[in-house]
Amino acid sequence: MSAQAAVALAVSTVIFALRSDAESDFKTLWLPLVRRTREPYLDQWALPGGGLPGTEELAAAAARTLRETTGLAPKYLEQLYTFGDPGRSAGGRVVSVVYWALVESGEADLAVVGENVRWFPADRLPRLAFDHNRIVEYALWRLRTKVEYSRIAHAFLGETFTLSQLRDVHEAVLQKSLDPANFRRTIEASGSIVDTGERVAGTRHRPPRLYRYNDSGGRGEPDPFGPEPGTTAAAAAVPSTN
Repeated sequence: MSAQAAVALAVSTVIFALRSDAESDFKTLWLPLVRRTREPYLDQWALPGGGLPGTEELAAAAARTLRETTGLAPKYLEQLYTFGDPGRSAGGRVVSVVYWALVESGEADLAVVGENVRWFPADRLPRLAFDHNRIVEYALWRLRTKVEYSRIAHAFLGETFTLSQLRDVHEAVLQKSLDPANFRRTIEASGSIVDTGERVAGTRHRPPRLYRYNDSGGRGEPDPFGPEPGTTAAAAAVPSTN
């Protein structure tokens, strides 16, 4: 058997959601993991994913495996990176194309959880199968790099949101408190959001304003969840296990 034939291809997905953390004063990033039911790494936790059939497109395989393992169907999957170090799998060389997705809390609540699927805080993970700890660390680095200059926080929010909710996202991703006044000035000056003219209903005091993202792109900052090579909309697809 040639060296080429000995290489297996797989897809994996990192899914981040914001959830309340009993050990923190604000929401933090969590992700679902699946327990492996076969060797190598039997019973260890891993990212959702699976093998890549020869006739299936990469994004479709990522969506299918995510759906089959967690029941989640993110609206968008973005290709993150390809990991292929020769020693990353004890069962032979495996090259994994990794996707990532950010989901709202409501979407995250739809995940199937149980003995073999569980949510974990992204910064307090157990030892994972393969090199999945390294993959999550890379995804966290990408997310924290992008959140300060792009519209990536939008993926955690609904169509409309308050400045407080938007600040919660930035604080959770960056793991630090942000001064509300400074945050407001920075966001409003960026031109990335638009006041809808509406306010939150049912509040006892002065209701906060509702905003939406500026469809024109504000200053033209890159939108990592906009169309680009290697990405695909997954509105009708759902993701899996590796």
